[in-house]
Amino acid sequence: MTRHLLSAGDLSASEATTILDSAEQMYAIQARQVKKLPALRGRTVVNLFFEDSTRTRSSFEIAGKWLSADVINISAKGSSVSKGESLRDTVLTVAAMGVDAVVVRHAASGAVQRITEWVGCHVINAGDGTHEHPTQALLDAFSIRRRLGELSGRHVAIVGDVTHSRVARSNVLLLRTLGARVTLVAPPTLMPAGVATWKCGLSWDLDAVLAGEVDGPVDAMMMLRVQRERMSGGYFPTEREYAIGYGLSPRRLALLPEHAVVLHPGPMNRGLEISSAAADSDRSIVLDQVRAGVAVRMSVLYHLLAGADEPAAALEEASA
Repeated sequence: MTRHLLSAGDLSASEATTILDSAEQMYAIQARQVKKLPALRGRTVVNLFFEDSTRTRSSFEIAGKWLSADVINISAKGSSVSKGESLRDTVLTVAAMGVDAVVVRHAASGAVQRITEWVGCHVINAGDGTHEHPTQALLDAFSIRRRLGELSGRHVAIVGDVTHSRVARSNVLLLRTLGARVTLVAPPTLMPAGVATWKCGLSWDLDAVLAGEVDGPVDAMMMLRVQRERMSGGYFPTEREYAIGYGLSPRRLALLPEHAVVLHPGPMNRGLEISSAAADSDRSIVLDQVRAGVAVRMSVLYHLLAGADEPAAALEEASA
Protein backbone atom coordinates (compact mmCIF):
# COMPACT_ATOMS: atom_id res chain seq x y z
CA MET A 1 0.00 0.00 0.00
CA THR A 2 0.93 3.64 -0.41
CA ARG A 3 1.42 5.88 2.63
CA HIS A 4 -2.27 6.83 2.79
CA LEU A 5 -5.66 5.38 1.88
CA LEU A 6 -7.62 8.17 0.25
CA SER A 7 -9.46 6.45 -2.59
CA ALA A 8 -10.53 2.96 -3.53
CA GLY A 9 -8.87 3.75 -6.84
CA ASP A 10 -5.50 3.90 -5.07
CA LEU A 11 -5.55 0.13 -4.64
CA SER A 12 -4.40 -2.36 -7.24
CA ALA A 13 -6.14 -5.73 -7.45
CA SER A 14 -3.27 -7.40 -5.58
CA GLU A 15 -3.24 -4.74 -2.83
CA ALA A 16 -7.00 -4.94 -2.35
CA THR A 17 -6.87 -8.73 -2.26
CA THR A 18 -4.07 -8.63 0.31
CA ILE A 19 -6.17 -6.37 2.56
CA LEU A 20 -9.20 -8.67 2.20
CA ASP A 21 -7.14 -11.80 2.84
CA SER A 22 -5.64 -10.25 5.99
CA ALA A 23 -9.11 -9.18 7.07
CA GLU A 24 -10.18 -12.84 6.93
CA GLN A 25 -7.56 -13.57 9.56
CA MET A 26 -8.53 -10.52 11.62
CA TYR A 27 -12.18 -11.56 11.40
CA ALA A 28 -11.42 -14.75 13.30
CA ILE A 29 -10.43 -12.91 16.47
CA GLN A 30 -13.99 -11.60 16.92
CA ALA A 31 -14.92 -15.05 18.18
CA ARG A 32 -12.17 -15.04 20.80
CA GLN A 33 -12.72 -14.25 24.44
CA VAL A 34 -9.68 -11.95 24.44
CA LYS A 35 -9.70 -9.85 21.28
CA LYS A 36 -6.21 -8.38 21.23
CA LEU A 37 -3.18 -8.50 18.95
CA PRO A 38 0.09 -6.68 19.74
CA ALA A 39 0.70 -5.49 16.17
CA LEU A 40 0.25 -1.75 16.82
CA ARG A 41 1.45 -1.55 20.41
CA GLY A 42 3.00 1.87 20.98
CA ARG A 43 1.26 3.44 17.96
CA THR A 44 -1.30 6.24 18.27
CA VAL A 45 -4.33 6.60 16.00
CA VAL A 46 -6.62 9.64 16.08
CA ASN A 47 -10.18 9.45 14.75
CA LEU A 48 -10.91 13.01 13.62
CA PHE A 49 -14.59 13.21 12.67
CA PHE A 50 -16.15 16.45 11.45
CA GLU A 51 -19.43 14.66 10.64
CA ASP A 52 -21.61 12.42 12.80
CA SER A 53 -20.93 8.69 12.56
CA THR A 54 -21.79 5.55 14.48
CA ARG A 55 -20.55 2.57 12.46
CA THR A 56 -17.39 3.99 10.93
CA ARG A 57 -15.99 5.75 13.97
CA SER A 58 -16.86 2.91 16.34
CA SER A 59 -15.36 0.27 14.08
CA PHE A 60 -12.13 2.25 13.59
CA GLU A 61 -11.90 2.69 17.36
CA ILE A 62 -12.44 -1.02 18.03
CA ALA A 63 -10.05 -1.96 15.21
CA GLY A 64 -7.27 0.19 16.63
CA LYS A 65 -7.79 -1.05 20.18
CA TRP A 66 -7.88 -4.71 19.15
CA LEU A 67 -4.51 -4.12 17.47
CA SER A 68 -3.26 -2.61 20.79
CA ALA A 69 -2.93 0.95 19.46
CA ASP A 70 -3.73 3.98 21.58
CA VAL A 71 -6.90 5.43 20.02
CA ILE A 72 -8.18 8.96 20.53
CA ASN A 73 -11.56 10.17 19.25
CA ILE A 74 -12.02 13.84 18.36
CA SER A 75 -15.31 15.21 17.04
CA ALA A 76 -15.86 18.69 15.66
CA LYS A 77 -18.54 19.46 18.23
CA GLY A 78 -16.15 18.89 21.13
CA SER A 79 -13.05 20.47 19.62
CA SER A 80 -11.70 23.93 18.86
CA VAL A 81 -13.41 23.73 15.48
CA SER A 82 -16.59 24.83 17.27
CA LYS A 83 -14.66 27.96 18.31
CA GLY A 84 -13.76 28.81 14.72
CA GLU A 85 -10.43 27.02 14.34
CA SER A 86 -9.61 26.11 10.72
CA LEU A 87 -9.28 22.56 9.44
CA ARG A 88 -5.57 23.12 8.75
CA ASP A 89 -4.83 24.37 12.26
CA THR A 90 -6.83 21.56 13.85
CA VAL A 91 -5.02 18.88 11.86
CA LEU A 92 -1.59 20.43 12.42
CA THR A 93 -2.28 20.61 16.18
CA VAL A 94 -3.23 16.92 16.29
CA ALA A 95 -0.28 15.84 14.15
CA ALA A 96 2.15 17.85 16.32
CA MET A 97 1.34 15.52 19.21
CA GLY A 98 3.30 12.76 17.47
CA VAL A 99 0.41 10.60 16.27
CA ASP A 100 1.05 7.83 13.75
CA ALA A 101 -2.22 7.94 11.82
CA VAL A 102 -5.25 10.16 11.45
CA VAL A 103 -8.60 8.76 10.35
CA VAL A 104 -10.65 11.64 8.93
CA ARG A 105 -14.29 12.15 8.03
CA HIS A 106 -15.21 15.55 6.63
CA ALA A 107 -18.20 17.09 4.87
CA ALA A 108 -16.09 18.62 2.09
CA SER A 109 -15.08 16.47 -0.87
CA GLY A 110 -11.30 16.54 -1.24
CA ALA A 111 -10.63 17.69 2.34
CA VAL A 112 -8.76 14.49 3.24
CA GLN A 113 -6.46 14.90 0.22
CA ARG A 114 -5.56 18.39 1.42
CA ILE A 115 -4.75 17.07 4.88
CA THR A 116 -2.03 14.82 3.42
CA GLU A 117 -0.29 18.00 2.19
CA TRP A 118 -0.10 19.36 5.74
CA VAL A 119 0.94 16.39 7.89
CA GLY A 120 3.58 13.67 7.83
CA CYS A 121 1.58 10.88 9.45
CA HIS A 122 -0.59 8.28 7.70
CA VAL A 123 -4.03 9.52 6.67
CA ILE A 124 -7.10 7.34 6.09
CA ASN A 125 -10.22 8.65 4.39
CA ALA A 126 -13.29 7.73 6.44
CA GLY A 127 -15.59 9.61 4.07
CA ASP A 128 -15.15 13.01 2.45
CA GLY A 129 -18.34 14.74 1.38
CA THR A 130 -19.94 13.01 -1.59
CA HIS A 131 -16.55 11.91 -2.92
CA GLU A 132 -15.29 8.60 -1.48
CA HIS A 133 -15.35 6.12 1.41
CA PRO A 134 -12.72 3.48 0.55
CA THR A 135 -12.91 1.34 3.70
CA GLN A 136 -16.68 0.99 3.23
CA ALA A 137 -16.05 -0.36 -0.27
CA LEU A 138 -13.50 -2.80 1.14
CA LEU A 139 -15.88 -4.11 3.79
CA ASP A 140 -18.66 -4.42 1.20
CA ALA A 141 -16.36 -6.45 -1.05
CA PHE A 142 -15.28 -8.53 1.94
CA SER A 143 -18.91 -9.26 2.86
CA ILE A 144 -19.86 -10.28 -0.67
CA ARG A 145 -16.76 -12.44 -1.01
CA ARG A 146 -17.46 -14.28 2.23
CA ARG A 147 -20.98 -15.13 1.06
CA LEU A 148 -20.48 -15.69 -2.69
CA GLY A 149 -16.78 -16.40 -3.18
CA GLU A 150 -14.47 -14.50 -5.51
CA LEU A 151 -15.81 -11.27 -6.97
CA SER A 152 -14.47 -11.73 -10.47
CA GLY A 153 -17.37 -12.08 -12.89
CA ARG A 154 -20.02 -11.18 -10.31
CA HIS A 155 -22.69 -8.58 -11.07
CA VAL A 156 -23.35 -5.97 -8.38
CA ALA A 157 -26.25 -3.51 -8.70
CA ILE A 158 -25.98 -0.29 -6.65
CA VAL A 159 -29.39 1.33 -6.29
CA GLY A 160 -30.58 4.70 -5.04
CA ASP A 161 -29.14 8.11 -4.22
CA VAL A 162 -25.95 7.90 -6.27
CA THR A 163 -25.58 11.69 -6.49
CA HIS A 164 -24.90 12.11 -2.78
CA SER A 165 -23.20 8.75 -2.19
CA ARG A 166 -19.48 8.47 -1.52
CA VAL A 167 -20.07 4.74 -1.05
CA ALA A 168 -21.23 4.29 -4.65
CA ARG A 169 -18.14 5.87 -6.19
CA SER A 170 -15.72 3.86 -4.03
CA ASN A 171 -17.59 0.63 -4.71
CA VAL A 172 -17.54 1.17 -8.47
CA LEU A 173 -13.77 1.69 -8.37
CA LEU A 174 -12.98 -1.24 -6.10
CA LEU A 175 -15.42 -3.79 -7.47
CA ARG A 176 -14.23 -3.16 -11.02
CA THR A 177 -10.63 -3.52 -9.87
CA LEU A 178 -11.56 -6.91 -8.41
CA GLY A 179 -13.21 -8.01 -11.66
CA ALA A 180 -16.90 -7.49 -10.90
CA ARG A 181 -19.47 -5.84 -13.17
CA VAL A 182 -21.31 -2.90 -11.60
CA THR A 183 -24.61 -1.33 -12.58
CA LEU A 184 -25.80 1.93 -11.04
CA VAL A 185 -29.58 2.24 -10.79
CA ALA A 186 -31.29 5.53 -9.93
CA PRO A 187 -33.76 8.10 -11.24
CA PRO A 188 -32.05 10.63 -13.55
CA THR A 189 -32.24 13.29 -10.82
CA LEU A 190 -30.10 11.14 -8.52
CA MET A 191 -27.40 10.30 -11.06
CA PRO A 192 -24.37 12.61 -10.58
CA ALA A 193 -22.97 14.84 -13.28
CA GLY A 194 -20.33 13.02 -15.31
CA VAL A 195 -21.55 9.56 -14.31
CA ALA A 196 -21.39 8.49 -17.96
CA THR A 197 -17.60 8.52 -17.64
CA TRP A 198 -17.65 6.02 -14.78
CA LYS A 199 -16.71 2.57 -16.01
CA CYS A 200 -19.97 0.85 -15.11
CA GLY A 201 -23.47 0.18 -16.40
CA LEU A 202 -26.27 2.70 -15.90
CA SER A 203 -29.99 2.13 -15.66
CA TRP A 204 -33.12 4.00 -14.61
CA ASP A 205 -35.25 0.84 -14.55
CA LEU A 206 -34.80 -1.23 -11.39
CA ASP A 207 -37.21 -3.93 -12.51
CA ALA A 208 -35.28 -4.44 -15.76
CA VAL A 209 -32.07 -4.88 -13.76
CA LEU A 210 -33.78 -7.38 -11.45
CA ALA A 211 -34.98 -9.29 -14.51
CA GLY A 212 -31.38 -9.67 -15.66
CA GLU A 213 -31.90 -7.50 -18.74
CA VAL A 214 -28.94 -5.24 -17.85
CA ASP A 215 -25.55 -6.98 -17.60
CA GLY A 216 -27.17 -10.29 -16.67
CA PRO A 217 -28.49 -11.72 -13.38
CA VAL A 218 -27.73 -9.77 -10.20
CA ASP A 219 -25.48 -11.47 -7.63
CA ALA A 220 -25.53 -8.66 -5.06
CA MET A 221 -27.84 -5.68 -4.68
CA MET A 222 -26.67 -2.70 -2.65
CA MET A 223 -29.38 -0.27 -1.59
CA LEU A 224 -28.13 3.26 -0.90
CA ARG A 225 -29.61 5.51 1.75
CA VAL A 226 -31.63 8.45 0.49
CA GLN A 227 -29.58 11.29 2.01
CA ARG A 228 -32.32 13.76 2.72
CA GLU A 229 -30.00 15.92 4.83
CA ARG A 230 -27.96 16.73 1.68
CA MET A 231 -30.99 17.50 -0.49
CA SER A 232 -32.07 21.10 -0.98
CA GLY A 233 -34.49 20.59 -3.87
CA GLY A 234 -37.04 18.19 -5.29
CA TYR A 235 -35.03 15.16 -6.39
CA PHE A 236 -38.20 13.05 -6.53
CA PRO A 237 -41.92 13.89 -6.16
CA THR A 238 -42.72 12.05 -2.92
CA GLU A 239 -41.16 9.40 -0.71
CA ARG A 240 -43.97 7.04 -1.63
CA GLU A 241 -43.22 7.40 -5.35
CA TYR A 242 -39.51 6.84 -4.72
CA ALA A 243 -40.27 3.66 -2.75
CA ILE A 244 -42.52 2.42 -5.56
CA GLY A 245 -39.93 3.11 -8.24
CA TYR A 246 -36.65 2.30 -6.50
CA GLY A 247 -37.31 0.67 -3.14
CA LEU A 248 -36.44 -2.97 -2.49
CA SER A 249 -39.95 -4.22 -1.68
CA PRO A 250 -40.86 -7.82 -0.80
CA ARG A 251 -42.01 -8.28 -4.41
CA ARG A 252 -38.67 -7.14 -5.79
CA LEU A 253 -36.76 -9.17 -3.22
CA ALA A 254 -38.48 -12.30 -4.55
CA LEU A 255 -37.26 -11.48 -8.08
CA LEU A 256 -33.60 -11.76 -7.12
CA PRO A 257 -31.78 -14.98 -8.03
CA GLU A 258 -31.80 -17.51 -5.21
CA HIS A 259 -28.13 -16.99 -4.34
CA ALA A 260 -28.17 -13.18 -4.47
CA VAL A 261 -27.45 -11.08 -1.38
CA VAL A 262 -28.69 -7.66 -0.22
CA LEU A 263 -26.40 -4.98 1.21
CA HIS A 264 -26.93 -1.54 2.73
CA PRO A 265 -24.14 0.73 4.06
CA GLY A 266 -26.47 2.10 6.75
CA PRO A 267 -28.17 3.78 8.38
CA MET A 268 -31.30 2.47 6.68
CA ASN A 269 -34.49 4.35 5.89
CA ARG A 270 -36.84 1.40 6.27
CA GLY A 271 -39.87 1.69 4.04
CA LEU A 272 -38.09 4.09 1.67
CA GLU A 273 -35.10 2.54 -0.10
CA ILE A 274 -35.49 -0.84 1.60
CA SER A 275 -38.40 -2.69 3.17
CA SER A 276 -38.13 -4.36 6.55
CA ALA A 277 -38.80 -7.67 4.82
CA ALA A 278 -35.68 -7.19 2.69
CA ALA A 279 -33.52 -5.76 5.48
CA ASP A 280 -34.31 -8.65 7.82
CA SER A 281 -34.37 -11.47 5.26
CA ASP A 282 -31.93 -14.36 5.00
CA ARG A 283 -30.51 -12.67 1.90
CA SER A 284 -29.54 -9.57 3.87
CA ILE A 285 -25.89 -9.31 4.88
CA VAL A 286 -26.26 -5.87 6.49
CA LEU A 287 -25.07 -7.06 9.91
CA ASP A 288 -22.30 -9.02 8.21
CA GLN A 289 -21.13 -5.68 6.79
CA VAL A 290 -20.98 -4.20 10.29
CA ARG A 291 -18.95 -7.16 11.58
CA ALA A 292 -16.72 -6.99 8.52
CA GLY A 293 -16.07 -3.30 9.18
CA VAL A 294 -13.93 -4.01 12.23
CA ALA A 295 -11.87 -6.74 10.51
CA VAL A 296 -11.30 -4.72 7.34
CA ARG A 297 -10.30 -1.59 9.24
CA MET A 298 -7.95 -3.68 11.39
CA SER A 299 -6.37 -4.91 8.18
CA VAL A 300 -6.04 -1.39 6.74
CA LEU A 301 -4.45 -0.02 9.94
CA TYR A 302 -2.17 -3.02 10.15
CA HIS A 303 -0.90 -2.75 6.57
CA LEU A 304 -0.37 1.02 6.83
CA LEU A 305 1.28 1.08 10.24
CA ALA A 306 2.87 -2.31 10.88
CA GLY A 307 2.81 -4.27 7.64
CA ALA A 308 6.37 -3.36 6.69
CA ASP A 309 7.74 -4.04 10.17
CA GLU A 310 6.32 -7.37 11.30
CA PRO A 311 3.86 -8.74 8.78
CA ALA A 312 4.29 -12.43 9.42
CA ALA A 313 4.24 -12.51 13.22
CA ALA A 314 1.06 -10.47 13.69
CA LEU A 315 -0.89 -12.34 11.05
CA GLU A 316 0.23 -15.71 12.38
CA GLU A 317 -1.03 -14.71 15.81
CA ALA A 318 -4.32 -13.54 14.31
CA SER A 319 -4.90 -16.94 12.72
CA ALA A 320 -3.67 -18.96 15.70
